[in-house]
This record gives sequence, C-alpha cells and structure tokens, in this order.
Amino acid sequence: MKTPALLAAITLSLVPVVAQTSGNGVRVRPEGVTQEIEAAIQRGLQYLARTQNPDGSWRSAGRRGTYPTAMTALAGMALIGSGSTPTRGQYWLQVRRATSFLLSCSQGDGVITVANEEGRSMYGHGFSTMFLAQAYGMEEDQRRQRKIHDVLTRAVRLISRSQSRAGGWLYTPESNGDEGSVTITQIQSLRACRNAGITVPTKTIENAVKYIHKSANPDGSIRYSAHSGGGGRAPITAAAVAVLYNAGRYDDPIAEKALKYSRKTLPVHGSGNGHHYYAQLYLAQANYQKNDAEWPKYYAKMAAWLLKQQQRDGSWNGDGVGTTYGTSIALTILQLPYSYVPIYQR
Repeated sequence: MKTPALLAAITLSLVPVVAQTSGNGVRVRPEGVTQEIEAAIQRGLQYLARTQNPDGSWRSAGRRGTYPTAMTALAGMALIGSGSTPTRGQYWLQVRRATSFLLSCSQGDGVITVANEEGRSMYGHGFSTMFLAQAYGMEEDQRRQRKIHDVLTRAVRLISRSQSRAGGWLYTPESNGDEGSVTITQIQSLRACRNAGITVPTKTIENAVKYIHKSANPDGSIRYSAHSGGGGRAPITAAAVAVLYNAGRYDDPIAEKALKYSRKTLPVHGSGNGHHYYAQLYLAQANYQKNDAEWPKYYAKMAAWLLKQQQRDGSWNGDGVGTTYGTSIALTILQLPYSYVPIYQR
C-alpha cells in the first residue's frame, strides 16, 4: 500500500495545465502540439464533461450497444489524459464520479460489469480495470484507495483464473476460449495494475505474451486468434504491438515485425475495416512508445485528420460505435505527447 506522502508526490506530478507557461510568459506545449490541436482537445474534453450521466457513467447509443463500463472507462482515461485526477485538475469531479460508478459495478466474483454487458463482460472489465489502476495511484483518500485496491485485486484474480489454456481470453470469464482483441484488453489492464503496485501473477502475463507470439504470421500480422488460420488483422496487430511494449518487450522481434506491418497497412485517413479508431488508438500508443523518427510525422498527420473529423459540439463519432467512444479515443491519441497517463508513458 502506498504511503500518504508518496501518494501526494504522485498526485502533484500528475496535475498539469494543458499548456504550461515559461518564465518569460510564453506558452509551452509538448512537441508537435499546436494551438489548434490544443483547442480541439479542450472542446473534446468539454463534450465528455457535459455528457456524463448523473450516476457517473457514459453510454454510447451506437449500433454495438451501450456498454456503460467500457465507455465510462474509456472516457475516464481521456480525462486523466488531460492531467485530471480523482481529486485535482479541471475535470477531477468527472474522474471521481467515473471511479465511483465503476467501483459500484464490481461483482462478487471480481468481474466489473452490469447486467446488459454480461454477454461481453470482459471488454468492459479490462478497460475498467485499466482505468481504476490509474485512479488508484492518484487517489489521496486512504479509505477510498483501499476500496480501489480491493476491487483491483479481485479483478486481477478474475482475469487470471479466466485465462484460456492457450493463454488468451474471450468475451466472458466462463468462455474458456480466446481471441485477440479481448486478450489485448486484459494484458494492458494487468500491466496497469502491476505498475500501480497490485500483485499480478507473472505466469499470467508470460502466457499472454506467448499467446500473441502464437497468433503471429510470418508477414508480421497478428491473427484473430492463435487457433485461426489465414491472414492477420491489422487493428489487432497494432494493439499487439502496444501491449508487447507495455509488457516491456521493446526488442521483441514479433513486436518489430508487427509494427512495420501496422504502419504499412493502417494509414491515418482511414483503415481497419470499420475499426479505424480502435486501430489508431493502439498504433498511436505503439508509435509513441517506439519514439523513433516516425512518431512526429505520424502524430502530425493523425492530428490533422482528427481535427477535420471533429464535430461542432466537440465530439468525434468513432467506428459507428458512438460519440463517447470516438471522442475518448481521439482525445487519448491527441494527448499522448503530454504523457500524463502512466500506462501510456514511455
């Protein structure tokens, strides 16, 4: 358990303003972030803030359902990306309400879900666990921190015991199966928990990394599942790179080949066979983590495209899922240079 002094230090380090001011009064932004990008970020954040429900959740009315835990976690991550915490920052109240909602969704078996998500509960569970792990490290109230710790501990146990024999995960804890996108979500949530000081079985992560390796094709693409044949799927390939980097596998040859494949097949102006926002969420993380000559070029192009897609109310409508989803992902990408979210940091 973190001490109050350490928590205070962590929190103070995570309370920025969007653009800081230098000694001579000149506004200083992270490299690549322009005034126009900053303004777009502010409009997007304001949209999320005013569309949060009274219970602290966000819901998306897109064609794939409402998924309140997944949408709340994604929106919460975007607000944390602005520098807000559950106690400080411009959007502290929204972050705190989101935290409370997700804590209330923790079930007796450890899964974080609500009734209408039970058919695909592991998506919401993974995103919620990742968000709560960020909130845990920023929480200053010890009693509330203990509550988050308990929920995360049970969440990790749920993920570990629901891992398939192959090393992956499927849509529900009882599925005893696996596929790439659900597996990606669980790996990233486990890494976030480990970063926050929550005990995570090393074997669980090792088996998950092996699962990604078993899903790789010679051309660098990652298949839908380790057991499926045929070509890989570009969005899952980009996601695999991001989580391999999260797991500390920066020199992993599978990650290197997958990144090359993703960069080649996922242009910023549209890609992913209907999963463009999803694909770019992870490709942006991978490029940022890689931090080579491609990152500034990618960010400039991606930001220019996103600014054109932003609607008058400040939102983005992503992949037909809805505006909470699209806005949360767009903001996460645009705010990566600020490096306020621990799981996304280099």
